Amino acid sequence: MTATTTETVLTAATGTWSIDPSHTRIGFAAKHAMVTTVRGQFNAFTGTLVLDGGSPYRSTATVEIDASSFVSGNEDRDNHVKSADFLDVQAYPTLTFEATSVRASGVDTFVMAGDLTIRGTTRPVEIAAELEGVSTDPFGNDRIGFTGTTRISRKDFGLTWNVALEAGGVLVSDKVTISLDVSAIKQA
Repeated sequence: MTATTTETVLTAATGTWSIDPSHTRIGFAAKHAMVTTVRGQFNAFTGTLVLDGGSPYRSTATVEIDASSFVSGNEDRDNHVKSADFLDVQAYPTLTFEATSVRASGVDTFVMAGDLTIRGTTRPVEIAAELEGVSTDPFGNDRIGFTGTTRISRKDFGLTWNVALEAGGVLVSDKVTISLDVSAIKQA
């Protein structure tokens, strides 16, 4: 985006937005057996963004994710990740994120710092985000789009289950990349 377009978009971004789960993806990627990347996502979540285009640092965000909505395309793996070995969805039914600060890192890029809670453990994370744009959809809804990524250590959240591989290494990487493709609808 050009600076003028970005300023216009940031002004249009000001307001309260509800994340649209049907057009948003909250995904993850982790190494499996040290040789491949396994991807998955959460399908049930809610979230609110309160954006201040004139002073982005005053913006806030909250997201609540239903841990049992985890899917990776493999039912056995999904059940294992939902078990006490990993997310323990029976004891910890939600994952949450609450923004604590936002700072510009470029013309249309930002870093959103916040508290991520997984399995009852809260740790600070920083999400590198890019404003994709603001538009009106065919149904008259004002929409905003962001992409974002962060990388966490699952051990920091008490997710320590693993299996040593005969050739060295482990079955599941400690580092997990979280990726976001967010579409949100402006509230009246």
